[in-house]
Amino acid sequence: MKSVLSIIFFAIGLAALLSTSGCNSEHQKGVTTPQLPAQEVRVAQAILEPVRNQIELLGTIEPVNRVEIAAKVSGSIIDLPVVLGSEIEKGELLVEISAGEIDAQLQQSKAQLDQARRNLDRERKLLSQKAATRESVRALQEGVEIAEAAYTEALTFQQYTSIKAPINGRVTRKHVNKGDLATPGKPLLNIEDNKHLQVITDIPERYIFQIKQGDKLQVEVPSAEMTITGSVAEVAPNADPQTRTAPIKLDIEADEKLYGGQFVRVALNTKEVQTLTIPQSALVPIGQMERVFVVEEDIAKLRLVRSGEIYGDSIEILSGLKEGERVVIEGQETITDGQPVILR
Repeated sequence: MKSVLSIIFFAIGLAALLSTSGCNSEHQKGVTTPQLPAQEVRVAQAILEPVRNQIELLGTIEPVNRVEIAAKVSGSIIDLPVVLGSEIEKGELLVEISAGEIDAQLQQSKAQLDQARRNLDRERKLLSQKAATRESVRALQEGVEIAEAAYTEALTFQQYTSIKAPINGRVTRKHVNKGDLATPGKPLLNIEDNKHLQVITDIPERYIFQIKQGDKLQVEVPSAEMTITGSVAEVAPNADPQTRTAPIKLDIEADEKLYGGQFVRVALNTKEVQTLTIPQSALVPIGQMERVFVVEEDIAKLRLVRSGEIYGDSIEILSGLKEGERVVIEGQETITDGQPVILR
């Protein structure tokens, strides 16, 4: 009897459970997810376009002509008519050196030359009178030539006591003062031709054969707040094995704001390449991530991307998009992933 009752109660409970389950299923079927409203947006296509990457090179302005003035003889400096920054012309006196020994040698060599010439004249007269031999005349002639060489040497050394400017330019360094002792090889002054300037910089070895004489490069001079154009004058044919760079020189026009030693930045455009770009306005950064909304079948879909270089109003996309895909460029700030959109 108990077993029969147990079976009846089990059947009643199972029926109730099935009934409850059916009611829940019917209730769930009646619930619908609310539909997001459609929003108007503007779109643009991701396109492949030719661009030139630009790299920045660091360089220095240098004069085309610079000279280090050094002494060739020893002596005290008795005159130094220039100062730092003096504008000088070629042939202008820079340094006067007192060298008594050289003056004495010049006088001695001049006296010896005069004596040798007198002896030669006398011997020639004796030869005309058959009172001397041709060998003696020839010997005295050689003596005159030796005396002339000694006099020329002394005269040259005497000229070294007055040092004159070899080029037009400006005094940029001054190593000595009036009264100092000048010795052979000791630097006295530095002169730079500030009317003819150039930029010296190093380029990576992979770009050596992309640069040729006559190419125009943009040069920025931060200290002068100037941007000028430089013309490539020289390109090294090989690279330094340690730095993997090669030096190049660019001629620039002189300006009162430009001088040797100034720091510059040189813009080098590389070869033209095809790259995928979209308008910058399509990019929506969130923290360290970059995202765009792609429209597919009138639905906005969130897409994470990775950007690269900026070219005007466009930006390079390295990953996350394909050519031809449409990205939202207006209205992306207020739409969500999966929201219907209307193109305008």
